[in-house]
Amino acid sequence: MAAGAAAATWRSFFFFLPRPPLLPPRLSAACSRRSSSGAAAPKDKTPKRSTFRPAASSTHDWIGPPNPLSNLRPIVFHVPENESELEKRLRHLRQETEDWNHEFWTKQNLTFGKEKEAFIISQLQAKGLTLRDEDGRRRALNSEEMAKFYKSFLDKNRTRHANYNKEWYRRNFTITLLMARVALNSMWRTITERSSSKKNT
Repeated sequence: MAAGAAAATWRSFFFFLPRPPLLPPRLSAACSRRSSSGAAAPKDKTPKRSTFRPAASSTHDWIGPPNPLSNLRPIVFHVPENESELEKRLRHLRQETEDWNHEFWTKQNLTFGKEKEAFIISQLQAKGLTLRDEDGRRRALNSEEMAKFYKSFLDKNRTRHANYNKEWYRRNFTITLLMARVALNSMWRTITERSSSKKNT
């Protein structure tokens, strides 16, 4: 029974372990959209993050809708009753990593949008065209033309993305170790409590 409880505890922690992206998620998503410039670049105004906090009786993490700039879902981590110092350290690190990740992709997406818009305008001007046609509709570049921009942006930000991935893995390695320690402590606490209960009865 104790082993089963410990396994369940570990699974509950592992479920919320952040997964590192295989590719820069925001950029790959942007590249997969239609290559036209139908959508305007995101406004350089970071929306305020929600200050929502679940009721104290809540027993789960809360996940919100994707942020319009970072495209990441904000997470409000559950604060367990009688939280230990180790659990608090884990929760703070996870929240700090969540905020760091949000900030990185917000800045990256704003930069991507601005540079994409500037590229489209410059290409149209080189053709002697304005951003909009006679009917007021935005002009679009074809996929081959946009591919040049995507490649240029990736090449220019290669080091930045590499540093991001290194920091991401470093943070998640530390989080994984803390999760393991919390799970082991929980298992040991369960075993000792049951042993104590048996002795008393």
